[in-house]
Amino acid sequence: MAIIELAGIHVVVFDLDDTLYSERSYAFSGFDAAAAWLQARYPCPFEPARRMRELFDTEHRPCVFDQILRELGLDPTPGLVRDLVDVYRTHRPQVSLFPDAREVLTRWRGQFRLGLISDGHLISQQNKVQALGLADRLDRIILTDSWGSAFWKPHPRAFAELEEAWGWRESACVYVADNAEKDFVAPRKLGWRTIQIRRPGAIYADAFPPAGGEPGFQVASLVEIVLTS
Repeated sequence: MAIIELAGIHVVVFDLDDTLYSERSYAFSGFDAAAAWLQARYPCPFEPARRMRELFDTEHRPCVFDQILRELGLDPTPGLVRDLVDVYRTHRPQVSLFPDAREVLTRWRGQFRLGLISDGHLISQQNKVQALGLADRLDRIILTDSWGSAFWKPHPRAFAELEEAWGWRESACVYVADNAEKDFVAPRKLGWRTIQIRRPGAIYADAFPPAGGEPGFQVASLVEIVLTS
C-alpha cells in the first residue's frame, strides 16, 4: 500500500461516482427498476435486468435500453426509450459506500471541512446522496446540475464557491475523484491538491487527463491518504 501524506489540509472535497460508491452498482440498481417497469407492461421472454447487466460491459453500454427493447421484439421508439431513461434516473438506488470511503469519512469528520462536488442529472445525484446518507457525513454538498450542465466539471464554479464559503484556498484544499478526463482541471487551476482514486472496474479508471488536468497523486484506496492540518 502506497501512503500519500499531505500536511496543511483544512478542506477535503470528494467526487461521488466511483469515488465514494460503485457507479456500476447504481447502473445495475437502475436496470432492476427499468426491468420491473418493462415486465409490468410487456411480455418478456427472458429476464431483462440480467441481460442489461451483460450489455453494460459491451459496446451497447451507451444505448442499453434501445438494445434490450430490440431483443425483446419491441420497437425502441424515442418515447419508450425516454420512459425507461426516466425510470432509471428517478429510481431509489440500492447502493452503499465503499468500505474505505466509510472509514475516511468517519475518521475525518470534525477534523476537516468535508464536501462533495458531483456532476450528473440532478434527480439521480440527489437520490444517490440520500441513499448513501451523505447529508449526515458531509458539511457541504454541491450537485452542479442544480445550475445546469454548463457548470459541470471542469467548470470551476463549485470549487470557487467552497473556497468562498469556507475561507480556505489553494493548497489547504484537496479534491479526491476518479475521472482524470475532467475532474482535476478546475481544482488544479485554483491551486488545490488533487488525488485520483483508481478502483478496479471503475468506469473511468483509464480516462486520459488533458494537459493541466493531471492528478497530483494516485491511490488505490482512500485509506492510503493520510492528512494533517
